[in-house]
Amino acid sequence: MERRAVIPVTRMYHYPVQSLAQRVLTYIRKHTLLKAGDRVGVAVSGGADSVALLRLLLELRSEIGIVLSVVHFNHQLRGKESDKDEEFVAQLACQSRLELRCDRGDVAGFAAAKHLSLEAAARKMRYEFFRRLLLQAALDRIATAHTLDDQAETVLLRVTRGAGSRGLAGIYPQLPVSLPAKPDRPPAIVRPLLSVQRRDLEAYLSEIGQAWREDASNRDLRHARNRVRHGILPRLEKNLNPRVRESLAETAEIARAEEDYWQREVSRALPELWNAERRVLKLSHWANLPLAFRRRIVRAAAESLDLRLEFRHVEEILALACGESSSAMLPEDWAVSRHKNELRFTAAGLQPATAGYEYRLPVPGAVDVPEAQARFEAVLVPRNATQGYNPEQLLDRVLLGSEVIVRNWRAGDRFWPPHRKSTQKIKELLQERNLIGSERKRWPVVASEGELVWVRGFGVSSKLRTRDKTATAVAIREIPFPVP
Repeated sequence: MERRAVIPVTRMYHYPVQSLAQRVLTYIRKHTLLKAGDRVGVAVSGGADSVALLRLLLELRSEIGIVLSVVHFNHQLRGKESDKDEEFVAQLACQSRLELRCDRGDVAGFAAAKHLSLEAAARKMRYEFFRRLLLQAALDRIATAHTLDDQAETVLLRVTRGAGSRGLAGIYPQLPVSLPAKPDRPPAIVRPLLSVQRRDLEAYLSEIGQAWREDASNRDLRHARNRVRHGILPRLEKNLNPRVRESLAETAEIARAEEDYWQREVSRALPELWNAERRVLKLSHWANLPLAFRRRIVRAAAESLDLRLEFRHVEEILALACGESSSAMLPEDWAVSRHKNELRFTAAGLQPATAGYEYRLPVPGAVDVPEAQARFEAVLVPRNATQGYNPEQLLDRVLLGSEVIVRNWRAGDRFWPPHRKSTQKIKELLQERNLIGSERKRWPVVASEGELVWVRGFGVSSKLRTRDKTATAVAIREIPFPVP
């Protein structure tokens, strides 16, 4: 449903409009969200917040020196209404003489297949679209219309679900997307409106006579965020604190600064306390560390294993470190036990030898890998004999190192999949496949001289695949063991 803005005839609007734009500009500069030369895609759903973001950035683009375009993702959740949203955004981009980058996806089907809520599925698909645009180097920044109200709602929701200072930090002003080519300033998703309330944006659109679309699902009280937005926060404003939204947003600001400080401190201390290769936490100076520091060290060690611990898990590990118990069970089939003056993290249900494995793969030749339940073969494909092979599955023999191994992936491993613009963390690739537990930990890769050249399910590295049809190539084959 489209909502038309009503322009008061007797009111001059130049000052309020200018004031809001300057507030947004101040926030952008404070957090270094945008700089001259940035190609910025404005994520526009058609709602008031995102339409206001587009209009404000149009006002500010000359002053900042940015190049704008419009980005829209059709979630296909509301049938014809979703299509009308897309049409509205396309028309808005055309009127603004901006390029439109548009995509769509079956969010309902994705949510059912992955056992996600519609909100979580929509966000995952939308952000994957944003990520693709950034990784393809089409854009430097994507601006989303998260407001101060969104920040307050997020903090309140996380408090009720149980959150430490990391959760209270809420929505960050920018979310970097790592790219090796730009380590100093990687592409990012930015939120220029986090200091602005929704009501101010709607008033702004009314002042300038700009229409927007209303999404009826935003009033559906089956969604927790809508219950907070339309019920809980208004009651808190009325009965406890008229400025509760600002107070919650300020809490997030404080928590983010605390998190930044702690992350730096933990990063400095972690190498001395945590042996990632052995998965061992050293307890030699443990008793002298403050409780808050111990908790964060435990979390950081677990996260290096791709484990997300709840508060109770951290407390169980701390009790173990104090000698109050002998072992503790963790999520995803992991366990931790104390041995003299150290804590050892192991994958429960696996033999110690299978927690990590490594086998030499001769070229040409084959090797059996019981942990992966498969045989791996490296086959030489002679010159002009590549017919029947997918070129994207062939490695250049010249670029391949002298020693090739099959092993399980490790924290920090990166790989360059076909059809992608750069390397990605293996952790992120496996998250895309929704792999969990012991299967994820044993996922096989093939490495040569420290570089991943093949990953199960993703094929060979784009960097090392053969591009010369006259050169000798190497094909990696995986042959599953027969089911007993």
